[in-house]
Amino acid sequence: MATPVVTLVVPCYNEEAVLPYTMEVLEQYLRDLIHEELISDKSKLLFVDDGSKDETWNLIYKASLKKETIRGLKLARNAGHQNALLAGLFAAKSISDCVISLDADLQDDIMVIREFIKKFNEGYEIVYGVRRKRDSDTFFKRKTAEGFYKLMGKMGVNLVYNHADYRLMSRRALEELERFDEVNLFLRGIVPLIGFQSTSVYYDRKERTAGETKYPLKKMLSFAFNGITSFSVTPIRFVLLTGCTFFFVSLLVLSYFLVLKYFGKTEIGWTSLIASIWLIGGLQLMAIGLIGEYIGKVYQESKRRPKYIVDLDLFNLAIPEHMEDRDATEDKLSHNSLSKMN
Repeated sequence: MATPVVTLVVPCYNEEAVLPYTMEVLEQYLRDLIHEELISDKSKLLFVDDGSKDETWNLIYKASLKKETIRGLKLARNAGHQNALLAGLFAAKSISDCVISLDADLQDDIMVIREFIKKFNEGYEIVYGVRRKRDSDTFFKRKTAEGFYKLMGKMGVNLVYNHADYRLMSRRALEELERFDEVNLFLRGIVPLIGFQSTSVYYDRKERTAGETKYPLKKMLSFAFNGITSFSVTPIRFVLLTGCTFFFVSLLVLSYFLVLKYFGKTEIGWTSLIASIWLIGGLQLMAIGLIGEYIGKVYQESKRRPKYIVDLDLFNLAIPEHMEDRDATEDKLSHNSLSKMN
């Protein structure tokens, strides 16, 4: 069996603190896999700059000119982690037998990539990297993450428990993924929908080497809410059920007060009246807001705007053999990059 051409796709956003170390570790590991003849010598590392505001892109394209195994893709603006990941996956698809996605902080154990490749050679087209446990997370993050997976499961969304975006996908799986043309892409939910033969590889997550997490609480909540509303209409059905419940309760309360009126025992109750108005009013605003969220997604889908725009593509760049030509290419890229920023 011929060794597969593998591309490791790494989305980056303001990762200058950790990127030099990440490049060194991944490049050495890739060379080890090539030396062991597990993967082809045409395999590459693809770093996708998601509109970073620091020196992330300069580090990427300079490394692309000096290292044959390192390539870069620069997005014109910050498109978000999921879209940056998609840009890298689709760029690498055409010349790769399979593509592995992972984060730049190297918290995901890269040593299990060997297992990914072995599973791919066994015929699996999707291999999920799954955390064994969440001991490195805070109590709050661990419980909210577990609650999110359970909630999505109850809503009928097929998620791989404790899996993020550390996975291997074959070229055929990526071609099918590209057919999902929706704007609100939630990859953790969409990839299992492809349906090709898949398996999981378990690992222990490490501490972040340097820099800060790009997923604070606000982004985590937004990501979770986007995943729920992108895949399930259960929240709207819950609103409908709540409305029906209150309707029947109000009928019972109305019947009760009619009976009291009949017996002449009614009293004016301003407290209960105001409380009821505030309760029903709050529920109505929540319902309108939730329905508006779904309408907003329909509006976004109807515009058919591109998910991302590529500014510079070094993935298929032919690296000159002579150092003088390499320097000229680097100067040209530097000039183009500065011109676009100005």
